Amino acid sequence: MTPNKHDLHLIRMSDVETQEVQWLWYPYIPHGKLTIIQGNPGEGKTTLALWIAAMCSQGQALPGMEPGSPINILYQTAEDGLGDTIKPRLESTGADLKRILCIDEAERSLSLLDERIGQAVKATNANLMILDPLQGYLGRNVDMNRANEIRDVLKRLTITADQTGCAVVLIGHLNKAVGSNSAYRGLGSMDFRAAARSVLLVGRMKKEPSIRVIVHDKSSLAPEGKSIAFNIEDGSLRWVDGYEKITSEDLLNGGPADSKVDMAEKLIRDRLNGGVSVPASEMFQAAKQAGISKRTLKIAKENLGVDSVKKGERWDWKLSC
Repeated sequence: MTPNKHDLHLIRMSDVETQEVQWLWYPYIPHGKLTIIQGNPGEGKTTLALWIAAMCSQGQALPGMEPGSPINILYQTAEDGLGDTIKPRLESTGADLKRILCIDEAERSLSLLDERIGQAVKATNANLMILDPLQGYLGRNVDMNRANEIRDVLKRLTITADQTGCAVVLIGHLNKAVGSNSAYRGLGSMDFRAAARSVLLVGRMKKEPSIRVIVHDKSSLAPEGKSIAFNIEDGSLRWVDGYEKITSEDLLNGGPADSKVDMAEKLIRDRLNGGVSVPASEMFQAAKQAGISKRTLKIAKENLGVDSVKKGERWDWKLSC
């Protein structure tokens, strides 16, 4: 039997039209490409994804960007209920719920190979699609650790993103290989990371568990963006300054060897050494001169168990005995 023959088609690079990369959030999330946001469970990945969806549905500016037109968003979740979790959290951020849609999975579960993804993106003219978590949409017969299977799964999604210009964001978990390079911490095959044009790592600071830091761990289309941090107050996301130099290795290890909190703790020990008490105003001034924020100094104060002692009209700080 003669094997099937396919016509050979060649593309001359001089005939290829040059295109400029468009951005949902420069340089973190490009349009028409795959982006992965990954981290350990409970680190704030879903909170971040919902906040991005809410802001984009209203046309509000993402950090470093200008406000734009409101866009339609597809949000698929395999872990949280729409009515008791997703909708209330979107409402708390002021999202335009009419612009946020999901594919109904009541009769048939969705997978990355499902043709309904492409159909939904085109039908809604969605500029952003979020799948949370990635592992929940691989399909029953796909082994996430087999590179050849993952390539086929991601190829269709990549084509859909490219043809429609939709930014596709995949939320992923990390594996348990403590101490490994960040490139090897994603759950499943390395082909997930290879297919993504941008990878964001989200994690907590060991000494500041209320702080979540986003590290730009891979960027194929622009210089890597600076690290940015946020905390979650009453279910709402608030941006926090002072974590721009945190690296992926720092984040995976719980924080840099000499973090701002470490510096603040050293400053407190030096100033309060020998049991002396120092006016709080002087402590804040010394911290300011050292480039340490009031918030960081207060975290260090709490870590060291420093007492606040009233002296006349002022408050002093003193190390506990």
